[in-house]
Amino acid sequence: IFTFFCATVHFYKSETFVATPEGTALAYGSLVFMALLPIFFGALRSVSCSKSKNSSDMPETITSRDAARFPIIASCTLFGLYLFFKIFSQEYINLLLSIYFFVLGILALSHTMSPFMNRFFPDNLAIKQYQLLFTQGSGESKEEIVNYEFDTKDLVCLAISSVVGVWYVLKKHWVANNLFGLAFALNGVELLHLNNVSTGCILLGGLFVYDVFWVFGTNVMVTVAKSFEAPIKLVFPQDLLERGLEASNFAMLGLGDVVIPGIFIALLLRFDVSLKKNTRTYFYTSFLAYIFGLGLTIFVMHMYKHAQPALLYLVPACVGFPVLVALVKGELTEMFSYESADEVLPHTPRLTHFPTVSGSPASLANSMQSSPSSPRRRRHTPADM
Repeated sequence: IFTFFCATVHFYKSETFVATPEGTALAYGSLVFMALLPIFFGALRSVSCSKSKNSSDMPETITSRDAARFPIIASCTLFGLYLFFKIFSQEYINLLLSIYFFVLGILALSHTMSPFMNRFFPDNLAIKQYQLLFTQGSGESKEEIVNYEFDTKDLVCLAISSVVGVWYVLKKHWVANNLFGLAFALNGVELLHLNNVSTGCILLGGLFVYDVFWVFGTNVMVTVAKSFEAPIKLVFPQDLLERGLEASNFAMLGLGDVVIPGIFIALLLRFDVSLKKNTRTYFYTSFLAYIFGLGLTIFVMHMYKHAQPALLYLVPACVGFPVLVALVKGELTEMFSYESADEVLPHTPRLTHFPTVSGSPASLANSMQSSPSSPRRRRHTPADM
């Protein structure tokens, strides 16, 4: 999934439809607002996630080696998708992708909703606990393959998410697309942790080059984004005022433009917490820098009437401003020596995939007040399969 995020890092608007100034402003403003939601709340949840007592709720850590490989993997994935769309029928490919993202979207949306469900369940309602366990072997050689804990609230979230999933598969409606896209982005920011600032600079720098090349150097990324019917982009119609919810001329923002800067912003929030100064200087600096960079992307795209590689503007802003602030405050050494892995269990795994749902999602609601638990063997979850 993270590779798919990397394959959709650009800002695009329909070039065949002339929108009204009001429709354009509404579309741009809505995309910016939707991009900010998963970054802000995902960053907050990444702090509580790193302090969770449940080892199966632990985040996935991105190392410098992972970061260096991502642009190459993303390039291969992007070009492979481009060839698939050129050789095979677009309808069949999108059908397979719809089934794939139907399952992942339901799990991601359910995981996103779980912490909020505690507020709506009556206190006197009995909450039943369930466990889904698959093992391999017997006796001392028995190994857990899947160990997933959930409760009544999680089942309700799963049912609601399934309704959205069916709606998306049947109608491909842009609202359902955005619900899944926001869930993917929030889960990505929450559960994908950079281990330090240097790794973040490697990742953002590599994808900066990747983004510029595939948008300005070829038509590959724009072609894939327009052909790819999957909730890995946020869309908003420019003709909403004229056609309502049935509007069909969209401006779009790839989830890579949300998740990739978002995990760096979340890292800076955890750095703020580690300073124990009761301030969020670097988080708010990077958050405002993201707004500035995305606004600059929109301005340039509107001026030149061409899809823009958003990371061209987001990377310098999101990295440059916090580093400048750290330099002024004399905390540059502390920033680059901070290790996010110190905040979590020593056995935190390296990233091999995008985690969707693990452990009991409801535990995230209470984990903010939890202290790190003693190290223990990590249990495998459905996200590891």
